[in-house]
Amino acid sequence: MAAAGSAGVPATVSGKQEFYQLLKNLINPSCMVRRQAEEIYENIPGLCKTTFLLDAVRNRRAGYEDPHPRVRAAACTTLGQMATDFSPNFQKKFHETVIAALLRTMENQGNQRVQSHAASALIIFIEDCPKTLLVLYLDSMVRNLHSILVIKLQELIRNGTKLALEQLVTTIASVADTIEEKFVPYYDIFMPSLKHIVELAVQKELKLLKGKTIECISHVGLAVGKEKFMQDASNVMQLLLKTQSDLNNMEDDDPQTSYMVSAWARMCKILGSDFQQYLPLVIEPLIKTASAKPDVALLDTQDVENMSDDDGWQFVNLGDQQSFGIKTSGLEAKATACQMLVYYAKELREGFVEYTEQVVKLMVPLLKFYFHDNVRVAAAESMPFLLECARTRGPEYLAQMWQFICDPLIKAIGTEPDTDVLSEIMNSFAKSIEVMGDGCLLDEHLEELGEILKAKLEGHFKNQELRQVKRREENYDQQVEMSLQDEDECDVYILTKVSDILHSLFSTYKEKILPWFEQLLPLIVNLICSSRPWPDRQWGLCIFDDIIEHCSPTSYKYVEYFRWPMLLNMRDNNPEVRQAAAYGLGVMAQFGGDDYRSLCSEAVPLLVKVIKCANSKTKKNVIATENCISAVGKILRFKPNCVNVDEVLPHWLSWLPLHEDKEEAIQTLSFLCDLIESNHPVVLGANNSNLPKIISIIAEGKINETINYEDPCAKRLANVVRQVQTSEELWLECISQLDEEQQEALQELLNFA
Repeated sequence: MAAAGSAGVPATVSGKQEFYQLLKNLINPSCMVRRQAEEIYENIPGLCKTTFLLDAVRNRRAGYEDPHPRVRAAACTTLGQMATDFSPNFQKKFHETVIAALLRTMENQGNQRVQSHAASALIIFIEDCPKTLLVLYLDSMVRNLHSILVIKLQELIRNGTKLALEQLVTTIASVADTIEEKFVPYYDIFMPSLKHIVELAVQKELKLLKGKTIECISHVGLAVGKEKFMQDASNVMQLLLKTQSDLNNMEDDDPQTSYMVSAWARMCKILGSDFQQYLPLVIEPLIKTASAKPDVALLDTQDVENMSDDDGWQFVNLGDQQSFGIKTSGLEAKATACQMLVYYAKELREGFVEYTEQVVKLMVPLLKFYFHDNVRVAAAESMPFLLECARTRGPEYLAQMWQFICDPLIKAIGTEPDTDVLSEIMNSFAKSIEVMGDGCLLDEHLEELGEILKAKLEGHFKNQELRQVKRREENYDQQVEMSLQDEDECDVYILTKVSDILHSLFSTYKEKILPWFEQLLPLIVNLICSSRPWPDRQWGLCIFDDIIEHCSPTSYKYVEYFRWPMLLNMRDNNPEVRQAAAYGLGVMAQFGGDDYRSLCSEAVPLLVKVIKCANSKTKKNVIATENCISAVGKILRFKPNCVNVDEVLPHWLSWLPLHEDKEEAIQTLSFLCDLIESNHPVVLGANNSNLPKIISIIAEGKINETINYEDPCAKRLANVVRQVQTSEELWLECISQLDEEQQEALQELLNFA
């Protein structure tokens, strides 16, 4: 067996049988057997491996008896794993055979567990399968799924069997989620069966099935849209209300809870303002559950030992034979209720306004609810959405709510011990400043915030030094290094949130915030030193980018700090650093004023060099490169006196369109419109020779969803196309160079803009 495996299993009958035995060994209870099987499995060539897996899944006879159900189940699981590990290439290469094999396996009624594994593998395969490929099999796949659903529903009614059905409804949800509006023709054949399952699944052992089916219904509704779903909306909402009725009635570990949360959220998204009519029915139970206080106790060690593990208590030993205990049952429900309140505030805005005062008084104290991280996360996340709701009642009501929120939110940034929760609190504070705008912070708030951010930055540098010390210790090894890297990632994530808060202050206060910022300036300058790790330089540059963009022309007073770091980092090996530097050079041209002219002149050759680099358009580098192209465009547009425009423009045009960075792409298209509308001879070319290129750029912009119909640029681009259409000969020349997709994209643009 080892010899066959190490050489690659040959495509023979005996090879297949050995492969089936290998699959059995992969799920063997013995660690040693599994490890040996894994080593052999890794050495089997990919194509051979896939062929054998598909044979095993199909239950194909080859002169021997059919593979054992455990083998087929393992084959399904392995296909799913390969779909994850090698997506999307695996899907692109094997879509026809894999989808057909898994569907046939799901249809086979011989073994529920095999069917369940096949459904699970299909879910995984579909998740990363391009929509364009999936639609090729859509009709047969969806009708197969429906046939299986009918059979499994009958089995549930007759025998109570549910295993395959649980995976099947998740598969249907995954298909609907992937193909979206293309699920509309199949909606009517699925919805009655799905609703019937929810009505039937009343026993305790069917709770998971019920939860997954409710989730599936909400996915289907979101896929087909409000117009189609409205015919069942009332009925589905009644089923949801009957299922939930009151979160307090659910056990803490009820499997339906998480599915109900996501389902309610999707229903709110589908129905929009029409969801308001159901809000009074769900809001009071939610607030009651979110307000629930946990049971706590101080017990002797002996009393703790006498308590059962099933009592739902957790204890921390305090010494002196005493323990602090908290009853954890109910905490998940509390966190879930808080998350739902956040979602309703986010989606309904003015429809939620009558509950904002009650909810904000609940949420602000929960910023210090240290018994459950997700409660604090939800409390923080709710703040900017509650402020948005409050704004609909006028500035006075909004100011009162902000006064209640602001001080505890700032203090939470300084005291929160958990990194993940802290990042949410900082993100919430940044968004809240953007909601409230200029002047929202009192002097004492700014003073406290400055001290906190200074401490965060100083802690960031100190932690980096400590990690370097640990790397020099005797016990340093790979495991220690992995732990240190995890710590570093957490520190960098908090640094990004410091950047977010500063961004919100610069974008709202403009140059008025700069005197306050100067207490942090030495620390930000330290971030962009050449000796710092690349994430420090990236985020340090981003902070200076914001100063240039939002605080110019005053920003020039700091040019000595960032001039050379910004230019030199255009050559950095890390694309994230190059992107930050390129963006900064672009906003210098756009917002910086005349003081920045010489710096822009120096920047152009560096930007061009990056753009022309051989690997500039690889997946890793393309965002940074597109920021360079955009920066050149901004220099041409806003600082034309510091560059030879006629010499650079043809190159700039040849680099278009931008595909990945949508924000920069729309800026380049806007500049292109300026040039075309002014009949710029270099852009149009001799005898309009560049127009086919320009029309293809516009078509690609529509295909890549860069062009948003609400953006004024869309109408300008459509007018360019219409102008070209006035010359039949020229128009025919342009469209003759476009493929069918590009021509359809242009027509769609003309229809809507």
